[in-house]
Amino acid sequence: MIKIDFQIQPEDLQKKIALFWDLSAEKIRRIDKRYDSSKGSPVFTVDGKYTTRGWTEWTQGFQFGSSILQFDATGDNYFLESGRKATLEKMAPHLSHTGVHDHGFNNLSTYGNLLRLMMEGKIPFNEWEKSFYELALKISGSVQAGRWTPIKDGGFIHSFNGPHSLFVDTIRSCRILVVSHLLGHVLQGENDKKISLLERAVQHISATAQYSVFYGEGRDSYDVWGRTAHESIFNVTDGNFRCPNSQQGYTGFSTWTRGLAWAMLGFAEELEAFQQLNEEDLKNVGGKKETENRMLKAARATCDFYIENTPVDGIPYWDTGAPNLYKLGDYLNKPADPYNAWEPVDSSAAAIGAQGLLRLGKLLKENNEPDAGNKYWQAGLTVMNSLLDYPYLSTNPQHQGLILHSIYHQPNGWDFIPPGQKIACGESSMWGDYHAREAALYLKRIIENEKYYTFFKYLKI
Repeated sequence: MIKIDFQIQPEDLQKKIALFWDLSAEKIRRIDKRYDSSKGSPVFTVDGKYTTRGWTEWTQGFQFGSSILQFDATGDNYFLESGRKATLEKMAPHLSHTGVHDHGFNNLSTYGNLLRLMMEGKIPFNEWEKSFYELALKISGSVQAGRWTPIKDGGFIHSFNGPHSLFVDTIRSCRILVVSHLLGHVLQGENDKKISLLERAVQHISATAQYSVFYGEGRDSYDVWGRTAHESIFNVTDGNFRCPNSQQGYTGFSTWTRGLAWAMLGFAEELEAFQQLNEEDLKNVGGKKETENRMLKAARATCDFYIENTPVDGIPYWDTGAPNLYKLGDYLNKPADPYNAWEPVDSSAAAIGAQGLLRLGKLLKENNEPDAGNKYWQAGLTVMNSLLDYPYLSTNPQHQGLILHSIYHQPNGWDFIPPGQKIACGESSMWGDYHAREAALYLKRIIENEKYYTFFKYLKI
């Protein structure tokens, strides 16, 4: 399990974070100059160079969003203009994309970050530009909500696998519905029926908490507290849950750690947003207290599982049930080894999960649970301390990636295995690099006592 450093403070990471942003600037500029965008959006690196992978276009917002985050952290206008220009010229198809569950990834990372910067006063205010970003977010949220599967006790945004498929990672993309709602938008259906985006968001969050997360009780009494399944399968005819499954993990009965991390961050972020809502807002979906309690239980459970089932340094292997982990011996009681001969680590899960730990920890400390909050907060700092150092931070100027040892799709064998190695290692992913930047920006703002970094604070509630 993670050996939580209860002494480390955000300020102790200041030098590492400064180096991180210096390296990040070099990586973004190198991709801008060298990447052939005619091949599609960059997904992951192969031998140190970003390449694409035909599946779905879910990473382009992370590419341009990284430039916007770089500007936020450094004030360098090159990155603002690069990110803003690319958003204007290339992101529109993502707003109307009806075939994916990734709107919260692509569009909040671009249009959302630009709107946030404007409302925070970090870029000049322009009414038309503001309205442009708001319209984009409104449309994106309603298009995402249109991928809807009704079930017996609510419904969910279904994955690109089809209407039977609930992905655990969509919990983080679900925030686009909340943003669209907070901007005053609704989805309109047949006969002009108005459909609440907030209610759909709550129903999706609740379905994820009920079916994607296991608690070792009731239906899943055979299982353990906080485990997640990547995919939950439903009978779309009668709305009944059928079984857990996995696409990118080992099995439906093991935990793909990036999916776990998406849940950790998704629940924690939505909890922060829901603190701003009142009872009236949530009366049609069970009430504010019940909704928040369900989310909080899922957030605690997933964060606890991550802490208990991750090596001491906070960097997880790609799946907690990966078949060859036993060959590594007592792997949970030593630092993760990305160069081992049996199973890959996934640093991108650490980059995502660290932010979930930090946000949940801060929320609990502010809600009069100092001990529990401190545990998660310090665990998040412990993970970041490892992630921002060797062997994860990429200091090689020829390597286009920022955070090394990310895994995309182990079951499909998509990841690059370097010469002399037996498993994939040494490569980066666009989502891993982006979320490392988010987490680094989050801590930078904490250290420098800036405005708290969230996706919703700039909205009128």
